[in-house]
Amino acid sequence: MSGTTGSVRGRRLTHRLLQLYGGLVLYGVSSALLVRSGLGLEPWNVLHQGLSEQTGLSMGLVLTLVGAGVLLLWIPLRQRPGLGTVSNVVVIGAAMDMTLAVLPDAEGLPLRIGAMVGGIVLNGLATGLYIAARFGPGPRDGLMTGLHRVSGLSIRLVRTFLEVAVVATGFVLGGSLGVGTVLYALAIGPLAQFFLRRFAIPGVGGGSTVVASGPPGQAILRR
Repeated sequence: MSGTTGSVRGRRLTHRLLQLYGGLVLYGVSSALLVRSGLGLEPWNVLHQGLSEQTGLSMGLVLTLVGAGVLLLWIPLRQRPGLGTVSNVVVIGAAMDMTLAVLPDAEGLPLRIGAMVGGIVLNGLATGLYIAARFGPGPRDGLMTGLHRVSGLSIRLVRTFLEVAVVATGFVLGGSLGVGTVLYALAIGPLAQFFLRRFAIPGVGGGSTVVASGPPGQAILRR
């Protein structure tokens, strides 16, 4: 009986690891699609692109460095990273850079719109995959929930403040802000919730990684 239980747990762990890393890789691919669309990026990548423009570093490397810096802010907030947290910092940036290296800019409005829509939908799918694996929140999620806990402010207010700050800073630095940014903000919550339910692994517990309060359809699940 114990052998059967151990075998089931082993298969479940393998399933979770594949789901975690598959989701993180697809997240990087989805971000690259949004870059190539030229129609606007998700909020944090507006900042990453702006910093990339100013430093000459690749967007994926900037994403990794910013993620590592955000993770350091967890220390005074007494947040505990998981495997998914550390993997988030490393894998997404690498996957994004590898995709950008082989994916050209979308030419013509139909292709640009297709890249934008595909990137947003794939981002929601990827978010559902890696969050449902339950290996810990992404560094930016943990920053939001940690600030919420120590400040007493609502999660939605903390998230709004942080994302307005990073979008504004990124835009000033040269990041791409456009219709894709707005559509992403409106669509990512419902998409992530939809895919999170589809990829939930039976028997795997863990705390919620929802970082914006509100009705289920409006909750925002972010890395």
